[in-house]
Amino acid sequence: MFKNIANLAAMLKQAQQMKGRLGALQEDLKKKRVVGRSGADLVEVEADGLGQIVRVTLDPGLVERRDRELLEDLIPAAVNQALAKAKQLHADALRDLSGGLDLPQLDEMIANLDKG
Repeated sequence: MFKNIANLAAMLKQAQQMKGRLGALQEDLKKKRVVGRSGADLVEVEADGLGQIVRVTLDPGLVERRDRELLEDLIPAAVNQALAKAKQLHADALRDLSGGLDLPQLDEMIANLDKG
Protein backbone atom coordinates (compact mmCIF):
# COMPACT_ATOMS: atom_id res chain seq x y z
CA MET A 1 0.00 0.00 0.00
CA PHE A 2 2.77 2.47 0.90
CA LYS A 3 4.54 1.61 -2.34
CA ASN A 4 1.44 2.69 -4.29
CA ILE A 5 1.29 5.96 -2.35
CA ALA A 6 4.96 6.61 -3.13
CA ASN A 7 4.32 5.87 -6.82
CA LEU A 8 1.37 8.24 -6.82
CA ALA A 9 3.44 10.97 -5.18
CA ALA A 10 6.17 10.50 -7.79
CA MET A 11 3.60 10.69 -10.59
CA LEU A 12 2.12 13.89 -9.15
CA LYS A 13 5.59 15.42 -8.92
CA GLN A 14 6.28 14.51 -12.55
CA ALA A 15 2.93 16.02 -13.58
CA GLN A 16 3.80 19.28 -11.83
CA GLN A 17 7.20 19.34 -13.53
CA MET A 18 5.56 18.73 -16.91
CA LYS A 19 3.09 21.56 -16.27
CA GLY A 20 6.02 23.87 -15.59
CA ARG A 21 7.77 22.74 -18.77
CA LEU A 22 4.59 23.29 -20.80
CA GLY A 23 4.32 26.81 -19.41
CA ALA A 24 7.92 27.52 -20.35
CA LEU A 25 7.31 26.02 -23.79
CA GLN A 26 4.34 28.35 -24.34
CA GLU A 27 6.46 31.36 -23.40
CA ASP A 28 9.24 30.19 -25.73
CA LEU A 29 6.80 29.67 -28.61
CA LYS A 30 5.43 33.21 -28.12
CA LYS A 31 8.93 34.53 -28.84
CA LYS A 32 9.60 32.42 -31.93
CA ARG A 33 8.65 33.68 -35.38
CA VAL A 34 7.73 32.04 -38.67
CA VAL A 35 6.99 33.75 -41.99
CA GLY A 36 4.58 32.91 -44.77
CA ARG A 37 4.94 34.50 -48.19
CA SER A 38 2.93 34.59 -51.38
CA GLY A 39 2.97 36.22 -54.79
CA ALA A 40 6.75 36.19 -55.20
CA ASP A 41 7.08 37.81 -51.76
CA LEU A 42 4.55 40.57 -52.49
CA VAL A 43 2.76 39.58 -49.26
CA GLU A 44 4.56 38.51 -46.11
CA VAL A 45 2.85 37.36 -42.91
CA GLU A 46 4.70 36.79 -39.65
CA ALA A 47 3.26 34.63 -36.88
CA ASP A 48 4.55 33.53 -33.50
CA GLY A 49 5.03 29.89 -32.55
CA LEU A 50 1.52 29.78 -31.08
CA GLY A 51 -0.04 30.71 -34.41
CA GLN A 52 -0.86 34.34 -33.63
CA ILE A 53 -0.37 36.70 -36.58
CA VAL A 54 1.99 39.48 -35.48
CA ARG A 55 2.73 41.33 -38.72
CA VAL A 56 1.54 41.64 -42.31
CA THR A 57 3.70 43.35 -44.93
CA LEU A 58 2.45 44.29 -48.37
CA ASP A 59 4.74 45.28 -51.23
CA PRO A 60 4.19 49.01 -51.91
CA GLY A 61 3.79 48.35 -55.64
CA LEU A 62 1.03 45.87 -54.91
CA VAL A 63 -0.82 48.45 -52.84
CA GLU A 64 -0.35 51.16 -55.49
CA ARG A 65 -1.97 48.94 -58.12
CA ARG A 66 -5.08 48.69 -55.94
CA ASP A 67 -5.66 45.19 -57.20
CA ARG A 68 -8.16 44.09 -54.58
CA GLU A 69 -8.75 40.67 -56.14
CA LEU A 70 -5.03 39.87 -56.13
CA LEU A 71 -4.72 40.99 -52.50
CA GLU A 72 -7.69 38.81 -51.57
CA ASP A 73 -5.86 35.83 -53.07
CA LEU A 74 -2.35 36.54 -51.77
CA ILE A 75 -3.13 37.45 -48.16
CA PRO A 76 -4.90 34.18 -47.23
CA ALA A 77 -2.18 32.17 -48.99
CA ALA A 78 0.55 33.88 -46.94
CA VAL A 79 -1.46 33.56 -43.72
CA ASN A 80 -2.07 29.85 -44.30
CA GLN A 81 1.62 29.26 -44.97
CA ALA A 82 2.63 31.10 -41.78
CA LEU A 83 0.08 29.19 -39.70
CA ALA A 84 1.22 25.84 -41.12
CA LYS A 85 4.80 26.69 -40.16
CA ALA A 86 3.69 27.75 -36.66
CA LYS A 87 1.80 24.47 -36.18
CA GLN A 88 4.86 22.50 -37.26
CA LEU A 89 7.05 24.49 -34.86
CA HIS A 90 4.57 23.79 -32.06
CA ALA A 91 4.39 20.06 -32.89
CA ASP A 92 8.19 19.77 -32.99
CA ALA A 93 8.46 21.52 -29.63
CA LEU A 94 5.93 19.11 -28.08
CA ARG A 95 7.83 16.13 -29.44
CA ASP A 96 11.09 17.51 -28.02
CA LEU A 97 9.41 18.12 -24.67
CA SER A 98 8.25 14.51 -24.48
CA GLY A 99 11.86 13.39 -24.78
CA GLY A 100 11.02 10.51 -27.07
CA LEU A 101 8.51 8.98 -24.66
CA ASP A 102 5.84 6.87 -26.26
CA LEU A 103 2.78 8.88 -25.34
CA PRO A 104 -0.27 7.92 -27.41
CA GLN A 105 -2.09 11.14 -26.44
CA LEU A 106 0.83 13.24 -27.73
CA ASP A 107 0.37 12.02 -31.30
CA GLU A 108 -3.34 12.76 -31.02
CA MET A 109 -2.65 16.25 -29.66
CA ILE A 110 -0.22 16.96 -32.48
CA ALA A 111 -2.71 15.67 -35.05
CA ASN A 112 -5.33 18.04 -33.59
CA LEU A 113 -2.97 20.96 -34.13
CA ASP A 114 -3.36 20.36 -37.87
CA LYS A 115 -7.14 20.59 -37.58
CA GLY A 116 -6.96 24.10 -36.15
